[in-house]
Amino acid sequence: MSYLAYDSYRKAKTDFVGLIPSHWEEWKVSHGFAQIGSGTTPKSDNSLYYGGETLWVTTSELRESFIYETANHVTQDALNEHSALKPYAPGSVIIAMYGATIGRLGMLWKEATVNQACCVFAAPEKFHPRFFYFWLWMRRPILISLSSGGGQPNLNQEELKRLRVPIPPIPEQQQIAAFLDWKTGQIDALITRKRELLEKLKEKRLAVITQAVTKGLNPATPMRDSGITWLGQVPQHWGVRRLKFTASKPLQYGANEAAELDDPECPRYIRITDIKEDGTLHEDTFRSLPPEVADPYLLEDGDLLLARSGATVGKSFQYLDAWGRAAYAGYLIRFRVDPAVLSARFGYYFLRSQFYWACINSSLIQATIQNFSAEKYAGINVPLPPLNEQEAIVAELEKQKVMIDQLEDATNQAIDRLTEYRTALITAATTGKIDVRDVKIPQLGA
Repeated sequence: MSYLAYDSYRKAKTDFVGLIPSHWEEWKVSHGFAQIGSGTTPKSDNSLYYGGETLWVTTSELRESFIYETANHVTQDALNEHSALKPYAPGSVIIAMYGATIGRLGMLWKEATVNQACCVFAAPEKFHPRFFYFWLWMRRPILISLSSGGGQPNLNQEELKRLRVPIPPIPEQQQIAAFLDWKTGQIDALITRKRELLEKLKEKRLAVITQAVTKGLNPATPMRDSGITWLGQVPQHWGVRRLKFTASKPLQYGANEAAELDDPECPRYIRITDIKEDGTLHEDTFRSLPPEVADPYLLEDGDLLLARSGATVGKSFQYLDAWGRAAYAGYLIRFRVDPAVLSARFGYYFLRSQFYWACINSSLIQATIQNFSAEKYAGINVPLPPLNEQEAIVAELEKQKVMIDQLEDATNQAIDRLTEYRTALITAATTGKIDVRDVKIPQLGA
């Protein structure tokens, strides 16, 4: 959809904005809100301060949306004993000033207090809060890039107060905010549907792999009970072996060495953090080992690596010679297949099947610490078709993989385009590059 420009413009005093509509004014934030402040954190070990009626917002609850509820509430005692713990009215705008959530935004739906990492803009005099929210949303990448602070970026409250914002009259701000709520709502709904499609593609990938590596490609094949709960029936002519009996060598842990070198002439040192979700390697995390240290752990084409501890337990990766010489770290286990029994690529797909993950998860349920040893991996049962059938299954899965990958790529590109359009629309509307005063906005529910 295309939108008209305003009839006349003038140069803005505000940096980076350029031209603004001639009738717009420019106000400092401190002159546009009667109340700008922050909050504090009452001592968490004092039960008198928590469990009350008043919402208490932390920056983790700023998610570019209205805040209806918070994880913690504070009591009247906390309000009485902490002068910095002020209640802010519904409609107040909040921005996170530092930490991992810097720049995150929210608006209060109910009266609430906040912690010290939040800056709150309340009691508006020149700004419509929702317009200001969208203006901050547009401005925040620049704010964060200009933020100061030693180890981490830090938005300074005094500098936020000094920001100069070009604004139209309040009714026009309201119209712009309503327009952006409408249009961003439409865009967000489209993005949500695209993300749901990605989830369905992920489910389809898992289902296709699981069906192929546990049941084969021919649905008319006679089946038999595998005797394994998670596996169920398998084709009558297939075998089932423990993973250790499909390996050419015992499963082996990697090197317990510090990742200090980054010499590209030395073998790459692969750690679990180097492995991307799609099974390829991050280029920006490259580390290497001296050849003499790496030698016992050098990988061969087709070797499979298995993560053995922490949140990544069960994740796998297949090494390819084309990626250059590489060794692997101690939190990974090498599984080298016996090519007379198991195709390395069939093994790769098996490690992405629902059956495999059921084996991993059933074992982890019993553990207090997430850990899957080489012995546990060695005991996993692997369905084994004849080698020629393994190759046929791999060929079909590779074909399916290409199609699903293409759909995922197209969907991700569509999400990127929608996200860019959303950003461009907010920027254009809040800086007066488009005139939306006469746009007819549907009523809620219409």
